[in-house]
Amino acid sequence: MDDEDKIAFDEDRLLPGEPAPLPLEEALPEGHRSGFVALAGRPNVGKSTLLNRFVGEKVAIVSEKPQTTRNRLLGILTRPDAQVVFVDMPGLHQPRHLLGEYMMDQAASALGDADLVLFMVDISTPPTPEDELAAQFLRERTKAPAILVMNKGDLLDLRWRDERVEAYRRLGDFREGFIISALTGEGCPELLERVVELLPEGPRYCPPDQVSDQHDRFVVGELIREQVLHHTWHEVPHGVAVVVEQFKERPDGKVYLEATIYVEKETHKGILIGQGGQMLKRIGQDARLAIEAYLEAPVYLDLWVKVRKNWRKREPELRRLGYRLPRKEKKG
Repeated sequence: MDDEDKIAFDEDRLLPGEPAPLPLEEALPEGHRSGFVALAGRPNVGKSTLLNRFVGEKVAIVSEKPQTTRNRLLGILTRPDAQVVFVDMPGLHQPRHLLGEYMMDQAASALGDADLVLFMVDISTPPTPEDELAAQFLRERTKAPAILVMNKGDLLDLRWRDERVEAYRRLGDFREGFIISALTGEGCPELLERVVELLPEGPRYCPPDQVSDQHDRFVVGELIREQVLHHTWHEVPHGVAVVVEQFKERPDGKVYLEATIYVEKETHKGILIGQGGQMLKRIGQDARLAIEAYLEAPVYLDLWVKVRKNWRKREPELRRLGYRLPRKEKKG
């Protein structure tokens, strides 16, 4: 067993830690490293949780529901010796509708730009057909070196450790493997240091104070969708999209937000609103608290629920809801 496979936890090295003063661009130290690191794997293996831990801020929503991440987004870690641009991508899966195809296009784009790939799996369970599909997708889409990141080590029954590690290593050609817990931080500092070592020397790609490539309106919509994921179940959360209709900063310092939650069926609308509007009220209260923490300002949130039937399967609806599908070339 390699040293990297051992679960190690040094609480003095918890990410992100106190950052050292960052040098000016013209004063970057010799050997400064930078690059794009794709977080890949099947749905629900902890990619967004790891991204948030590395960056030190919440830049991606997190849920126990599969396929929470729909768009590729960047989380940027800048330190004196390196700038790592992590690319969180949708979980790799077999698409069943146009939204799924869009998510896989986002994933393929992320892999195409990667200098390094972190292929994440859930080591608390044996490999699944979805893991095999994700590994195949990886082989077909990139030649970038890959590290096997075996997440949820805190849930691993150590009796199965060696067997699980070997089973996951057989999925692909990985440089090395790490057992971590993105939730608790175990093994994450060691993984991060290895990531930096493997990146090429280069400049910064982003301003040193930037932690994400997403604008506030997008993040607000995602924070609302995160609460829908937390409060609903079965098929409802998968068929939800959020559009922020109004985003106004008032003179008194309060931010007024109006957002619409779109669902695919009238029955889903009823579930989201709940008896006497109680479910929508709970979603709104929790979303408002999350948004206030993000914006660092008091927020008034006005939520509406509307139906757009089968929007995940219809290209015009996907575009209307903000999913930028690639334009299809006309024949002839």
